[in-house]
Amino acid sequence: MMCDQKPYLVRAFYDWIVDSGCTPYLQIQINYPGVVAPEGFDDEGVLVLNISGQATNRLQLGDQSIDFEARFRGKAMAVHVPMPAVLAIFAKENAQGMGFAPPDLEQALKEAESVSASTTSASSPSDKPKRDRSHLKVVK
Repeated sequence: MMCDQKPYLVRAFYDWIVDSGCTPYLQIQINYPGVVAPEGFDDEGVLVLNISGQATNRLQLGDQSIDFEARFRGKAMAVHVPMPAVLAIFAKENAQGMGFAPPDLEQALKEAESVSASTTSASSPSDKPKRDRSHLKVVK
């Protein structure tokens, strides 16, 4: 079975955009389960982020997610974007890049709820739920 090609394409387009002297932007589905991003910057659930070296700190373009730190309205924030939430990567200057099919949000929310339910039922009432990267955060 072949690996998912999206992380490889995102990294390749990022390198191509930067090598061309342009600014890489990432378009994401902000209400996808597990996305940790600033609130109030999205347009109908879609958020565009500058992921250039000048705008981010500790950028990691991983196989499962994209993680970095950035400042929003002067406040530092860690951003976590699961790879399925990535809708596009493109250059700010000329919009050249690549778009991806939007994720199935209903299916992803059902999976996140079932994982959350199984984790909750397995823990004792005195245990505090542990937060990890699969934490569901819906931003409206």
